[in-house]
Amino acid sequence: HWLWLPNTERNCMCGRYYISSDTADELEKLTGLVNSVLVLKQIHRTDIHPSDNAPVLLAAQGKLDCAWLKWGFPLSSDRKKELVFNARCESVLEKSLFREGIRHRRIAVPAEGFYEWNRDKVKYTFREKQRKLLFLAGCCRQYGDGEHFVILTTGANASMLPVHDRMPLILEKNQVTDWILESGRTESLLRQLPPLLERNTEYEQLSFF
Repeated sequence: HWLWLPNTERNCMCGRYYISSDTADELEKLTGLVNSVLVLKQIHRTDIHPSDNAPVLLAAQGKLDCAWLKWGFPLSSDRKKELVFNARCESVLEKSLFREGIRHRRIAVPAEGFYEWNRDKVKYTFREKQRKLLFLAGCCRQYGDGEHFVILTTGANASMLPVHDRMPLILEKNQVTDWILESGRTESLLRQLPPLLERNTEYEQLSFF
């Protein structure tokens, strides 16, 4: 079993998001990949946790493709096991664990929304009202059982800051191809500010930005 350990790299955020059959429809519009997203059409809304397999967009033969990869880079030592599921944008090019993935194996993780908890353990849902699908920037690394991915985080914007000081790096729909296929755009996209999001609890809508 994996032991989840917070440290300066992960900071315990962006640890759950959700997808549904609508995710498949949006991916099909973006990529034209009918067969690759077919399994998604059978999914009702479901939460994705670290260590789960999940659909991601990645490069295959110079074009966008969709594949199911495991969320989290496994690390181990003599006394503990750890799963790294986030990476900070500010240091990702410097860290050996992420450097090659950012240079050569960038991905976009489709999500209809994601969750975050504040210091009082109140759960919030974040999404963008103007579009059905968010694309979270990430990267991959090869392991013995296949490729694993992490999601990149950046400093929080105004919609996230009341809950947490970090948030996922969110790509606009027209940036997904450049992020995955164009290495010359990597550093500028790592520095961009994510769009403002709708923030809700299970009881009431708190804010719309």
